[in-house]
Parts: sequence; structure tokens; C-alpha cells
Amino acid sequence: MQLFFNLTLAFRAIRTNKLRSVLTITIIGLGITALVGILTSIEVMKESVYTNFSSMGVNSFQVTSAVIKKKRHRGGGMNINITEGKSITYNEAKAFRERYRFPATVSISENGTGTATVHFRSEKTNPNVRVTGVDENNLVVSDTKLEAGRNFSANEVMSGPFVCLLGNGIAKKLFKNNINAAINQVISVGDIKYRVLGVMEAKGGSMISDADNLVLIPLNTVRSVYGGRNTFFINVKVPDVKSKDIAAEEAEGLFRVIRKLPLGTADNFAVTQNNELVNVVLDSIKYIQWAAVIIGIITLLGSVIGLMNIMLVSVAERTREIGVSKALGARSSTIKRQFLTESVMISLFGGVAGVIAGMLMGNAVGIFFKMGFVVPWLWIIVGVSLCALVGVISGIYPAIKASKLDPIVALRYE
Repeated sequence: MQLFFNLTLAFRAIRTNKLRSVLTITIIGLGITALVGILTSIEVMKESVYTNFSSMGVNSFQVTSAVIKKKRHRGGGMNINITEGKSITYNEAKAFRERYRFPATVSISENGTGTATVHFRSEKTNPNVRVTGVDENNLVVSDTKLEAGRNFSANEVMSGPFVCLLGNGIAKKLFKNNINAAINQVISVGDIKYRVLGVMEAKGGSMISDADNLVLIPLNTVRSVYGGRNTFFINVKVPDVKSKDIAAEEAEGLFRVIRKLPLGTADNFAVTQNNELVNVVLDSIKYIQWAAVIIGIITLLGSVIGLMNIMLVSVAERTREIGVSKALGARSSTIKRQFLTESVMISLFGGVAGVIAGMLMGNAVGIFFKMGFVVPWLWIIVGVSLCALVGVISGIYPAIKASKLDPIVALRYE
């Protein structure tokens, strides 16, 4: 009952001083908006990273030309440096697939181009379509299913005919959402015509790539069209995720043998697992996260000063009111709770407004990555808790000052 009475008085005081209260709420709200907005954006980025790499399968790893060097520093963290090593040739990738004896599925791929335009009659895509050459195992290793049509056969991969698999987004654009109509149609990728064998299921986009804006062609076709100048990638999928580390170690040893690297020399390639790639990206994101926290703390410190000043002014303006309350029997503790409740209420109003604005601002980033709506419950709770703390810190001194006023002096105050 006492709490309800204090809330009523606090709300009445806020409503009486609308302009001052709105300005204070806005200052607090901006601080929480900056904090929650940036941290929500980071959560969207993390979700996008996890989605992108999980689409490759948690039980898979890759052999690439990148060289990843890890160095642990004194603080316990890990510095990761990525440089370009020696490109993987087709013969090396082929030798690896033939000689790798671990029970796993091996796939070879090569990027053709990332700036292709796909045509079908009068319809065409933007010039940002990625063309990749793959073998018959690519769909299995990348955990990709077909919505219509069929996969490449082993003979087609070797002979290099002009056939292709379309990403879901491209098929919908060219064939007006009629996926089945794409099968056996002839499309143009750049200046070269291909017959469509299948359409992949929708996988969505991410901050790294758009899996629906992709054209797959046979491995030897991409070699003949684009010259096989780019580095090849080796993707390995093991049946049991528990055996992935052992499989990766065996893959590293075999590729060193293929490259004839002497004992004691460093690798000029990398065997990377999806969780390692995620950690590389998230290691960069964490600095943005710390920057957001610092910005939020600085803004909230300003809010503490502003709110405390407002409450001191409020005490000065309501000196006679305090004197009347004390003359009618109000205790010092009652006066103290009244002003403390008002301070916390103003702070929470700003916090709630800031949380909502920050969450909407952060999820606006998700629109570009085609991610679902993210609700960062942890940061929402942290934001509201910080606002309550700001209210208490800002209001405690003015509340104590108000509670110690002499009622006789307060009644004579003009």
C-alpha cells in the first residue's frame, strides 16, 4: 500500500514538471539506446556468423590456402593472424581425395567468379552472382538439399558439360517463383549457356555470403571456363562429430606429405574447423562490444549527474510541500522513499524507452543480413538494471537531503 502511494506521488510530480522530466528521460534513454542498439546489432552479427558456418555442417572441416597463426598472450586470450599461403592446385586437391583413407566424405570446389549476371529470356539478375565449381559430393558436405531436379553425376563432374544447379533466390527471380519450371531450361551465366539440372533449397543469407545467390557448375567446367587460376578448397565431412579432430589431424599430415614439406617446417596451408572460423570473426566483434559498453557507461554517468541535479532542484522547489508533509506527521523515512521512488521511476521510464529504441535500431541491421528478429534478453535485463541503479544513485542524496529538512524552517521557506 505504501509503495502504491509513493508511486502515485512520484507520477504526479513527474507529470507536474513535464518538460524537465521528458528531458531527463531522454538523456537516460539515449544512453540505453546506444548501449542496447549496438549490442543488439552485435547479437545479429553473431547469429549471422553461426548460421553461415552451421550451414556447412558442424561435423565438417576445410583445407584451404589460408595460413592461420595463433599466439596466446599473457592475458589468456588468443591472437589470430590470417595470411595467404600457397594456393592449392587441382592436382593437390585430387591427390588428397584419392589418398585420404579416413571414413569421411571429401569434396573439392573452386570459386569461378563473384560478379556474374544470370539471364533467362528477358529476366536477369544483378551482377553479383557467385559461380562455384564443385564435385558430386558438395551437396552432401555442405548439407544442402535440392528442392527440384537432381545433382551432378560423377561422369558430369569429370567430363565438364555446361550444366548447373541454381540457388533458390536466382531460380525464383528468373522463373517467377515457379521452381519446377527451371529444370532443363537453358540459362546464360555471363556469355555461356548452361542447362539447369536442379534448384537448391532456400538457405538464406548472412553477413558473409548469400547461399541463395549462387550457381554451381561441375568442377572441370569451372576449370575450362575460368582457367583453374583460383585456389581450390577441400571440404571434409565426417560421419561422427567426435572423430572430427582426429580426421583433421590426419588430413593435415596427408597434405604435408602431398606438398612434400620437410619435418620442422611450418604449414603453408590451414586445416580449419567451423568453430575456429567463428572464433576468428567473433574475436574481432568483441572489440565493438567493449566500445558499446564504454559508450553506454559514459552516457549513463552523464545521466546520473543530470538526474541528481534535477532531483536537487525538485527538493528545493518542494521545500514547503515537504514541510507540510512533516507537520502532518510524515516520517523522514517516508519523505526519503518518496523522492527515491520518483528518481527510480524517471530512470526506468528512460531505460524502457531506450531498450525498445535500441532493440529496434539493432534489428534494423538484421534486415540487411536477412536475419530474424533478435531479442537480446541479457542486455535488456542489464539495461533496465543499470537504469534502476542510476535512479538509486541519483536519488539517494536528494532524498536524504529532503528527509532531513526541519519542518518549521521548511514551512517558512519562500
